[in-house]
Amino acid sequence: MEATATNVSAELAAELDRAWTLRAAVFPATIGIARPSHTVAVSLTGPTCAMDCAHCGGHYLHQMITLDEAMAAATPRVREARSFLISGGCQPGLGTVPFMDHLPELRELRRRGRLNFHVGLVGEHEAVALRDLADSVSFDLVGDDATINEVLGLNRRVEDYVTTLDVLQRHTAVIPHVLVGMHGGRLRGERRALELLAGRNPRALVFIVFVPTPGTRLAAASPPEALEVARLMAGARALLPRTPIGLGCMRPGGAYRSRLDPLAVWAGVQWIVQPAPAALAEAAARGLTPEYGEECCVLCV
Repeated sequence: MEATATNVSAELAAELDRAWTLRAAVFPATIGIARPSHTVAVSLTGPTCAMDCAHCGGHYLHQMITLDEAMAAATPRVREARSFLISGGCQPGLGTVPFMDHLPELRELRRRGRLNFHVGLVGEHEAVALRDLADSVSFDLVGDDATINEVLGLNRRVEDYVTTLDVLQRHTAVIPHVLVGMHGGRLRGERRALELLAGRNPRALVFIVFVPTPGTRLAAASPPEALEVARLMAGARALLPRTPIGLGCMRPGGAYRSRLDPLAVWAGVQWIVQPAPAALAEAAARGLTPEYGEECCVLCV
């Protein structure tokens, strides 16, 4: 099938074609279109993150509401929410979002909507606490020690992330995320993360992409090339032929998204959050029927 995406080398086109063939053999001819207007993001630490990671610097917490605001349901958007993304700044040296300090409030909030958690690095005790609280857990799997040390500022190793993933898999509906280009736009460890997932049968996988963010230490960096991300996604489809794969909300916008999103369709993803029009055209050319969701994408898997 001829793709609508252009300017792709013959080598990469062959990889994408193989990924598409695997997708077509396993999954229905549909594609999820997530526009999460009915999920509200909540920061348990307000606008503050003590870790101040080089790629984020707590910037995205400013776009979230506080737990008190969520509990008060003071605005129509919060009152009409069907689900909540529970996140927040991580504790320095630990890399853990302090959700254990708020269990009574979170149990009350869950009566009003489903909960998707960002928890960071946790142990058995925390994972057990999530078992009856989290409808899903989004966990960033990092596959490179230098990225953990230099970008996140943690004295941890890849093995610590794998241990957390294994613990979460025992107790929760965890969906690994791979942030492509976290190390200042360079790919370091993403392929290793996928190889680690290949033997663990994840219920789904989400790709997100580094966004150079004003006010952070990596603000002047560039995102990874869209073609590199597409190659990685095609590789993921080969390693995880039966795992639903999605392209999540965190990725650059504008021309970058117009370039990457149709390549993601070609690489065989099952859903895209806020896709560029070019991705919808690619999906239509490939005979895919759109299915729309209005919540955080992992809650629609």
